[in-house]
Amino acid sequence: MSQSEIDQKSWTLSEVVKDALIKPMEIFVKDPAVTFTNVYTALTYGIYYSFFEVFPLVYGDIYHFNLGVTGLCFVTIGVACVLGVTTFLTYQILYLIPDIKKNGMRPPEHRLVPALFGVVMLPIGYFLFGWTARADVHWIVSLIGCCILVYGNFLIFQCVFIYLPLSYPKYAASLFAANDFLRALFAAACVLFARPMFLNLGIGGGVSVLAGLSCLGVVGMFCLWKYGAWLRSRSTFAAK
Repeated sequence: MSQSEIDQKSWTLSEVVKDALIKPMEIFVKDPAVTFTNVYTALTYGIYYSFFEVFPLVYGDIYHFNLGVTGLCFVTIGVACVLGVTTFLTYQILYLIPDIKKNGMRPPEHRLVPALFGVVMLPIGYFLFGWTARADVHWIVSLIGCCILVYGNFLIFQCVFIYLPLSYPKYAASLFAANDFLRALFAAACVLFARPMFLNLGIGGGVSVLAGLSCLGVVGMFCLWKYGAWLRSRSTFAAK
């Protein structure tokens, strides 16, 4: 039996519901750090899913790839994830673990360092893809842009999903569930307007909208890294 099951053994149904459903929403509303991380990851997730609606328009209509070859373009995602895993493990092995052994556990915001690089990669990748997806530019260039943005996304999500449980260990499971629900909601909504947006604004214009939205998170992530400890010190939910 886990510790949470032992703690909740004497709870009533209303107490369980409050802890599982009401408390995460309360933290989301009252804690600025949680509000930002949840909204930003949801926005990033929605943009990410919207982006892949453009693949058939680019590689089918512009480069005249057949359905099978267009599908192979998604291998780029796997390549980007491998690069992301390699980068993240290298960061942990060469810097983070030695730093913890030497200085002990630092504030949770210290785990956001790779995300500072990732948030900058997103708009770069989107803009590169959007404005090189043309018949007079080789298809590999746009896929490089795709690789860059997926790589940035990978780093961001790895960092955020470590930051949340370190900052709010007591409510980690509930916060993950709330974050997952919000991300899924955004993604489901965004894909509904993605294709019409690309058809009306064009590939460059539509992807530039996504790039512009991703720029909103750059300042926010740097502020969270810089002032997150100050925000947590004023939170009644965060670990002190």
